[in-house]
Amino acid sequence: MRKEKSEVKLDYTSAIPLHIQLKDIIEKQVAEGIFSEQIPSERQFIGEYNISRSTVREAINLLVREGILEKRHGKGTFVSLKPIHDWLGNLSSTTEAIRDIGMKPGAKLITHYKTIPSTYIQERTGFTEAYFIKRVRYADDIPIGIERHYYPIAIGEELIKYNLDNATLYDLVQNELGIQFAEADQTISSGYLLPEDMEYLDVPANTNFMIAVRIIKDQAGSVVEMEEAFYRSDMYSFKMNLSRKFG
Repeated sequence: MRKEKSEVKLDYTSAIPLHIQLKDIIEKQVAEGIFSEQIPSERQFIGEYNISRSTVREAINLLVREGILEKRHGKGTFVSLKPIHDWLGNLSSTTEAIRDIGMKPGAKLITHYKTIPSTYIQERTGFTEAYFIKRVRYADDIPIGIERHYYPIAIGEELIKYNLDNATLYDLVQNELGIQFAEADQTISSGYLLPEDMEYLDVPANTNFMIAVRIIKDQAGSVVEMEEAFYRSDMYSFKMNLSRKFG
């Protein structure tokens, strides 16, 4: 669905190349929601702006390289879906990140059980045994990722007393169990979804995922949760604000 767009013209006398002007116009229209799914064809841009096909292609290719657009073979060029931004430096939940951009958050419990965690998890958390909870996460009913949570047994056994479909685990831990989060370490990488989880997400095989591993500690410095989250890279991104030190 498109919003109405105002007439925007190219400046043929400007020193700014026409393909850069067109790129800026398309990028602005994507940001404003005028193009929310598929963008017009090359022929339409040529007719609307009286420019060459090579100019249109240069503009579109730049936007594809920047991740704003994506080409789908035999279908056309589409807006790249990456609406959810999780700001690094904020200890916020996935639910908050989804809600902040106006989408409806959701979750579905897949499984939960006591387990002996891997050596890797034991070394990171100190858990010799853990309570494992796995959920699918949704944004506007679209599956966007899998979250695998490891808790101390006592915390996990309390959490499963609640309905974990669509619940915010952070809220349950802090507001219902009275455990306050103080800090977290997070590592972000890319990789592939575990084969056992492929059935829950509507993506092709060998799709690359963003993997966020987060370890949360309480005010006493004890680990209260380790989360391994696998997010669709076309639907989820991490952002950070950088500043330069002077002096």
